[in-house]
Amino acid sequence: MINESDQNGKGLEQQFAGLDLNSGSQANKTGPSRYVPPHLRNNRSVLPGPPPAQGNAQTWSQKSPYPEPQGGDDWGARDGFRGDRGGGRADFSNFGGRNKRNDGPPMRNNAFPPRQGGGSNWRSPDEVARDGGGGNWGGNREERGGNWDRRNGGRRNIDNDEDWTRPLPRDERIERELFSQGHTGINFEKYEDIPVEATGDEAPKHINSFDDCSLTEIIRMNIELAHYTSPTPVQKHAIPIILSKRDLMACAQTGSGKTAAFLVPILNQVFEEGPPKNVPAPHRYSSRPKQYPLALILSPTRELACQIYEEACKFAYRSRVRPCVVYGGADPVQQMKDLDRGCHLLVATPGRLVDMMERGKVSLELVRYLVLDEADRMLDMGFEPQIRRIVLEDNMPPVGQRQTLMFSATFPKKVQELARKFLDNYIFLAVGRVGSTSENITQKVVWVEEHDKRSFLLDLLNAAGLRNGGHATASDSLTLSFVETKKGADALEHFLLKEGYPVTSIHGDRTQRER
Repeated sequence: MINESDQNGKGLEQQFAGLDLNSGSQANKTGPSRYVPPHLRNNRSVLPGPPPAQGNAQTWSQKSPYPEPQGGDDWGARDGFRGDRGGGRADFSNFGGRNKRNDGPPMRNNAFPPRQGGGSNWRSPDEVARDGGGGNWGGNREERGGNWDRRNGGRRNIDNDEDWTRPLPRDERIERELFSQGHTGINFEKYEDIPVEATGDEAPKHINSFDDCSLTEIIRMNIELAHYTSPTPVQKHAIPIILSKRDLMACAQTGSGKTAAFLVPILNQVFEEGPPKNVPAPHRYSSRPKQYPLALILSPTRELACQIYEEACKFAYRSRVRPCVVYGGADPVQQMKDLDRGCHLLVATPGRLVDMMERGKVSLELVRYLVLDEADRMLDMGFEPQIRRIVLEDNMPPVGQRQTLMFSATFPKKVQELARKFLDNYIFLAVGRVGSTSENITQKVVWVEEHDKRSFLLDLLNAAGLRNGGHATASDSLTLSFVETKKGADALEHFLLKEGYPVTSIHGDRTQRER
């Protein structure tokens, strides 16, 4: 049924069918016309002219891919979604136009303005030309806060105007977290009489205090915050050797202060040398940047790696250097997220570092300083293939182009071979008698039958006053018992708990959180 109106003389459906966006006042004119928004219908002069006739092979957007604005903020038609939001709809040249659906393929070649220098999606060409971009599509990388800004031969340059020796503002919360619990080692006062011997060509003279060597303001402030009053024997000799850029092989006991002996001079030199130059540019399809640490510290265990990392955070406080740590037994995804925030000094266990290198997260191309801490333990734990893979088979700078430091409690033949392979014209530093027992420990050997071991252990613990939560002095309250197997550790723990002693056990079957 057709509804018709007697007054109008024309059916309602016929009227709707006759409507067209370009009809109206332009109905009597030839050629296609442009839809005029309501707020511009009385001011036609501000609109750009209509596009050429369809017979012309070039649209107005092709002639002027970035038209000049006319009449205030509106720069006319919204060609290719590029105009101001208040402009007209024009012909949507990216998609062929509302009235040109049958005119062949869409004109895409000049629909979008050129993106040299970037620019926002909704900014006028004058604004883009004035400030070089910096909007939604990137523009100037420096204006977006990136440090890896200027391109030079496919490599990234960091802003070399930064002075890494200038301390950053204080952060009292971080300062409390880092330095609230001072850890300066055990029995440091007893180390003064330990003999130290340095052998090698032109070994630098040792220091007697931290003021005897040239240290940056950041290092001096952090040494004071850490309550380091005087250097230990290994620090007295190792710090000037490392500051003179010599390779070092040091034999020192665990807990003698060797961590600070290499962290202080390494970080001091990193501050003085500043940011690296010509950092390789990231792969164009890479979702995460690859990190190029300047210093690499290899550690045999996750516990020692975390301890070194904590000390590195102390000495890097208020600096632009960011330490990171990666080790096995933890979530690699979280460690990769931490690496993505930046890494200048990397503490790692060999196995996890190889994993990160194979994932493309870490490159050793810019390593200036290599430290092998407790090298004898790493070899005993079977890490020699990973160490050789890291140092010799990747893109780490070769011997002579990096500074290599090795620390070991003993000096067996395998460590000597590794030193000859990795070190160049190195100085050998022997702190105390290499391979000897500590003079600060009293050793006593007692022969006990197998069935009498537990009763004898109870006698020792009772002498310390630990049963049923008894109070003992701090020096006598800690007891460490070694057993042969993991099962034996759990069994001894269960036995001592039944006897009323505060006890726990730790072994390789425990998770990292339980440890």
